[in-house]
Amino acid sequence: MRSWVAGFVGTCERQSLDTRTANASLPLSEQQIAALMTKKVFFGHQSVGNNIIDGIQDLERSDARLKLNIVKSSEPQGVPGPAFVEYEVGRNTEPQSKVDAFASVINKGLGEQGGVALLKFCCVDIDASTDVDKMFAEYRDAVAALKSKYPALRIVHVTVPLTTVEPRIKAWAKGLLGKNTQRAVNVKRNRYNSLLERTYNGSEPIFDLAEVESTHSNGTRSYFREDTEIIYTLSPEYTVDGGHLNEAGRRRAAQQLLITLSQL
Repeated sequence: MRSWVAGFVGTCERQSLDTRTANASLPLSEQQIAALMTKKVFFGHQSVGNNIIDGIQDLERSDARLKLNIVKSSEPQGVPGPAFVEYEVGRNTEPQSKVDAFASVINKGLGEQGGVALLKFCCVDIDASTDVDKMFAEYRDAVAALKSKYPALRIVHVTVPLTTVEPRIKAWAKGLLGKNTQRAVNVKRNRYNSLLERTYNGSEPIFDLAEVESTHSNGTRSYFREDTEIIYTLSPEYTVDGGHLNEAGRRRAAQQLLITLSQL
C-alpha cells in the first residue's frame, strides 16, 4: 500500500446532497439489468478500479438477477457477445501512459465494433507537481480523436477518485515544514474533475466516481473549504487506508457505475 494514504483521518465538514447518487442504495431495476446485459463495455483502470470490479461481483452475489460476463482482457474486440471487459492499463503516477494504453486497446478493434469504453485515472496520477490543465487537455484530445475515428464507440468519462485528508491543523503544520498535503493535492483532483464536468456534462455520459466517494451514506458530502471553494474528499466511511475502497465504498461505486452504463 502506498505511503501517501497511510494513517489518514478524515475530519471533514458536511453538506446536503441532491445529485445523481441519491438512488445509489436502491436495487437495480429489471430495466436497468436488462439494458446492462445487452452491452459490451471496456473498463481501463488501475487500483480503485479493482475495488469497483470487486464491488460488481459483490452485487452479483447479492442479486441473482445480475449476471454480467466479466472478462479480464486487453483485447475486448475478441470477447464474443455482451460483456464487461476490464484490464489494468498504463502505469500509476503516469497518466499519459494510461491514455496511450487505452487508445491502443480501442484501436485493436473495439472502436470499429462499437460499444462502450471508460478510462479511469487513479488518485496517485495527480500529485503536487501535476499540471492538471495539461493532463486534462491530453485526455480530452485523445478521446476526441477516438470518437472522431470510431463514431459507433461510446466513451463514458470518469472523474478522478479522491483521498481522505489530514485534519486542518496537521495540514498547517506540514505546510510550515514545506511538506505536501493531501488537502493541496485534492484541490488539484477537484480541479481536474471540474474541467471534466464543464466539458462533458449535459452532452456526454459521465461516471462521477468522485461524487460517489465523497457522498456519505446519509446523503451529505465530505469536503473542506479552500478560501471560498468547496473541495470534495473521500468519505472516511468508504476506506480503510485513505485511498482504496472498502466493501461499502466499492459496492456504492459499482452500483453507480452500472446505473450509468444502463442509461446509455
